[in-house]
Amino acid sequence: MTSVADTSREGVDEHFTTSISQLTAISSRASGPGDRELLALFDVALASRHLDLAARWLRAQGRGYYTIGSSGHEGNAAVAAALRPTDPALLHYRSGGFFLARAQQVDGGLARGIRDVLLGLVAATDEPISGGRHKVFGRADLNIIPQTSTIASHLPRAVGVAFSTARAGKLGVPCRWPEDAVTVCSFGDASVNHSTAVGALNTAMHTAYQGMPMPLLFVCEDNGIGISTRTPRGWVARTYSQREGLQYFAADGTDLAATIETTRAAAEFVRTHRRPAFLHLSTVRLMGHAGSDYEPGYRRPDEIVADFDRDPVLCAAKALVAQGILSPVEVLERYEATRRQVLDMAAEVMDAPQLDSAAAVERPLRETLAEAVAASSAPPPGGSSAASVTVAQAVNRALADALAHHPEALVFGEDVARKGGVYGVTRGLQQKAGPARVFDTLLDEQAILGLALGAGVSGLLPIPEIQYLAYFHNAADQIRGEAATLQFFADRQYRNPMVVRVAGYGYQKGFGGHFHNDNSIAAMRDIPGVVIASPARPDDAAAMMHACVAAAKTAGAVCLYLEPIALYHTKDLYADGDGQWLAPLTGTPAPIGRARIHGDGADLTILTFGNGLWMSLRVARRLERLHIGARIVDLRWLAPLPVEDMLREAQATGRVLIVDETRETGGWAKASSPHCSPTDTPGRSSGWPAATASFRSVTPHSRYC
Repeated sequence: MTSVADTSREGVDEHFTTSISQLTAISSRASGPGDRELLALFDVALASRHLDLAARWLRAQGRGYYTIGSSGHEGNAAVAAALRPTDPALLHYRSGGFFLARAQQVDGGLARGIRDVLLGLVAATDEPISGGRHKVFGRADLNIIPQTSTIASHLPRAVGVAFSTARAGKLGVPCRWPEDAVTVCSFGDASVNHSTAVGALNTAMHTAYQGMPMPLLFVCEDNGIGISTRTPRGWVARTYSQREGLQYFAADGTDLAATIETTRAAAEFVRTHRRPAFLHLSTVRLMGHAGSDYEPGYRRPDEIVADFDRDPVLCAAKALVAQGILSPVEVLERYEATRRQVLDMAAEVMDAPQLDSAAAVERPLRETLAEAVAASSAPPPGGSSAASVTVAQAVNRALADALAHHPEALVFGEDVARKGGVYGVTRGLQQKAGPARVFDTLLDEQAILGLALGAGVSGLLPIPEIQYLAYFHNAADQIRGEAATLQFFADRQYRNPMVVRVAGYGYQKGFGGHFHNDNSIAAMRDIPGVVIASPARPDDAAAMMHACVAAAKTAGAVCLYLEPIALYHTKDLYADGDGQWLAPLTGTPAPIGRARIHGDGADLTILTFGNGLWMSLRVARRLERLHIGARIVDLRWLAPLPVEDMLREAQATGRVLIVDETRETGGWAKASSPHCSPTDTPGRSSGWPAATASFRSVTPHSRYC
């Protein structure tokens, strides 16, 4: 193995030592009040730089897995220094200086922060946030929420965190953050153009415009280039410096002293006025996008070298020498001492234990599911009701019970409050629980789910509504990339519980509207780690809502609750006026992952869900007249699928009919792949790692097997 002494140096590394060697020492002076702070920030900047160099060295040894660095962005350390360690932070992947500066503020200090980053680089199980599952900036005791690398996807959640900090105080329920906390969220200049970022910024301004608290500091780290694509010069300032309702601050990120001064002013504005602000931090990207990036392929060599003089580590060192705080020799000694410290630590952790099996990798998802199933098996808090109700009334009753029993619960979405929903499902809830807990949002599904993400991680229990299934696809990454991944990337130290209500499936006769009759659920089925409920009967609708609320509150589960529009107000089953689709609420649990069986016929097993249950029960009545006995398995839970129940009921008859109204490509019939007789071949189901059986393949959509 190559020794740490043999490491090659990057051009910016050589430029630093050469430039400092050519400086002339200034006569030492008495220490000033800000000297200690500048030295502390300089130490953080040095550590961040040498972590980037160490990442490339580890990669060269075949022991490191991540080389996107923070070089040129070390000025974000001053942003952390201007904030409190109790302020929640959602960080850009180049905000390494911020992470280290915050670590410097708490027990364990900078050395622990360095080690944490190195453990992430080598995917060690001792890494404190993800346990070796991904390289992320996060730590629970630093109030840094780990983020994925999806561009700008964390901004809607940041809006939700800022909103929820104030809303929890108003409701008098516990919040993870102090009531006067400032939420900080960093991102790049390329990300600022993403629709997710534009929507989040708009949501923050929209909220503040209505007079509601929005203590959020957006930090745009502007290095002028996104991988290889240039950001037009002046674009960020032109777009955000004159936005009414968004206070604008600008700082030169190569100047640590100026950055901390500006950030203090920005943080003070947000903390005092409880309104959003935009901090535009000018930075420079050094050493390319990542270790694998061949920068000369899209930038001239003279451009690359010219940026070396804007290096914030070099600029900080020159300022320390010019002020007589350090001599050039002392700067270089400090620089090389940090290099040795980081590389020695890198050599030490490169053999640290890593996750050694699929089960170990999946453990957070398995634990979440196990806790969710256990929580869903308890009797619902609402009890029973003798009166027979429709599906819509059952959902309404369950939501009212959730609001009554959980003071931290919120119900929100488009038209859910005063109108009571497009189909009246949430009618009367605002009058019962109040406008602080049941409220309308702007028409932006990313914003709705981002609010839920921020509320959940802050200690609230969000129950957002997506008005139609088709609208879910506008914002699916908020579930896929943010909600479903948090417990995985945080090793369950952070959770974002939620129950997302989605109205869907076909319901308009003679009209195949692209949006209102949508039945495309493949995007949901493809997400590991979510619970998917699909009730059809009124009693199941209430029980399954209670199960989802319990799973979210207890296990931090992300639950998608699909409501069949066609059955909302249905009363009859076999004939007009029979009232057989109405049902009383019995208070019987509907455990996650367990089907409901209707009938005990010995000739045919029908597997179905949603609208398919209503249709299948009608068909079973007709088959009975032909002396064909059918039993109907209402899957109810589409993730995790009730595989055990499906196998048992399929074996009972030896014949299976799948009734699946969703699309042939990516529908649930394909997901379950039924066999007429079970095999020993292990299979997987709907993204959960726990499924252990499969069926023989059958063509979906009401075909016999």
